[in-house]
Amino acid sequence: MASINISEEAGVRYLHFGSHWIQGAMRIARPWALELDYTREMMLPLLLRPERSWPKSVLQIGLGAASITKFLYRHRPKSRLVVVEISPDVVTAAWQFFKLPDDRARLAIDIGDGHAYVAATRARFDLILVDGFDAKGRAGMLDTLPFYCNCRARLADDGMMVSNLLSRRRGATPSLERIREAFDERVLALPPCEAGNTIVLATAGAPIHATFAELRAAARRLRADTGLNLLPSVAGLVDTYGGSGDDILL
Repeated sequence: MASINISEEAGVRYLHFGSHWIQGAMRIARPWALELDYTREMMLPLLLRPERSWPKSVLQIGLGAASITKFLYRHRPKSRLVVVEISPDVVTAAWQFFKLPDDRARLAIDIGDGHAYVAATRARFDLILVDGFDAKGRAGMLDTLPFYCNCRARLADDGMMVSNLLSRRRGATPSLERIREAFDERVLALPPCEAGNTIVLATAGAPIHATFAELRAAARRLRADTGLNLLPSVAGLVDTYGGSGDDILL
């Protein structure tokens, strides 16, 4: 793992892995908010499963600046969070610079390899979040068919997996095809963010059906409850999938 670097600009604190690439960010005045576009889009499952009691159990692979961890910790207080992070230095930086909560009753930190963890555990999770990269933006084994198949096996009946794919080099298509194969085509892909992140959601359990009107209504409720605005993400889904009807079936 490359060295951990912290920078600040215009009230935002950034995490880097020995390069200019941003691995995480926190607006200092709003440490519980999601600063980066792709982290906001990774919360799309909260619109498809809008019950405040969901998710009860979360597996997050890749801690970064702990923005997603903190958001779920604050706004889904009944959730138990497990974070697998390969670098102990990233965990230390999250505690020291990014206000990661120290609550062992609700938040478990496992220092280790996310691929190995998913292959070995027998726990099941309502939500699996995959956002792990090295200093050069490589996901390694976290972007392979065996890994995605193991994620599918670890989902609860109403579970979903969300993965952040980087599309700076060859595009996200090969990764998306692996996810589609692992999840029998039950996949939604949002349009790429400006920074080159493509967020992909997949499920294999109970069918999910929602009209775009229901997604917009859920996004408004979520914004009122948490300040998170996912209406642009819903608009992206409409642009991508709206031609086939007025709803989402996953």
